Amino acid sequence: MDNFLSYLIDPEFLYSVFRVTTPLLFAALASVVAENAGASNIALEGIMIFSALFGAIGSGITQSLTLGLLFAICGGLIISLLLAYFALYLKTDIILSGIALNTLASGGSVFLLYVILGDKGSTSALQCLTFPTINIPIIENIPFVGEIISGQNLLTYIAFIMVWVVFYLLYHTKLGKYLRVVGESPQAAESVGLDVRKLKLTALLISGVLASLGGAFLSMGYMSGFSRGMVSGRGFIALAAAAMGMLSPVPTMIAAIIFGFADAVSNILAALRIPDEFVKLIPYLVTIIGLIVFSQIRSSSEKKRRKKVLSST
Repeated sequence: MDNFLSYLIDPEFLYSVFRVTTPLLFAALASVVAENAGASNIALEGIMIFSALFGAIGSGITQSLTLGLLFAICGGLIISLLLAYFALYLKTDIILSGIALNTLASGGSVFLLYVILGDKGSTSALQCLTFPTINIPIIENIPFVGEIISGQNLLTYIAFIMVWVVFYLLYHTKLGKYLRVVGESPQAAESVGLDVRKLKLTALLISGVLASLGGAFLSMGYMSGFSRGMVSGRGFIALAAAAMGMLSPVPTMIAAIIFGFADAVSNILAALRIPDEFVKLIPYLVTIIGLIVFSQIRSSSEKKRRKKVLSST
């Protein structure tokens, strides 16, 4: 037990928490943008799969990080555009469309791997590039803190910067105001001349780009290359983080860090030779517990609000 606790306060472990939080945070922010516009992006898992695959193949073939990232974003946007087309133009159920696209991406990634590289499991035949780690001047020299914060992957810093970018977008720009109006009441938005479908499309595209960055990190930061199953449910965990954060960027970031912490703990337990079946269960178990706690808190808050309203009438 003492050995396990010593791991939890080790700078290397805390460093890994931010590392494993990165893809979750990107995807959770993607969900925040889409949900605020009333366009649930359940296809986050599929977007991350395609962006991870396209990013690895793009960087491996072109030997360019910039082009690899563009390939990753394009791959993710394919799923986002399909979701928007099905839900906004063909009027299908957006939840069912998202689930279908996740299935498509899971099988389609294996098919594309085989067609392009003749391999059904990974991009090991390519020398894929990874984004560099960044040492922050001054902070890197601070004992303990520098070991945690400095030396992270470039995309990790971008993920946390995006929290404030999304916050500014939603609450301090005209576009963000329109997106939230559409999410709260599409009828009211239409009555004042807003193009609801166009705004929801915009939200899904922004969401797609954010989730694509999470997928790109997995194959161009967390690992060097794509392998089948590497997204491993992170898109669904990100949906839970956004829900726990009540669709607000900063609380969503905190929820993503909690899930990242649980994921990092599972890695420690794996190193301590805890049964693999239990280790793999931990991130999903924490997700379920988190959603139960969030549901209870929201239910309690709603009851207090109703009681307050009744007492004032």
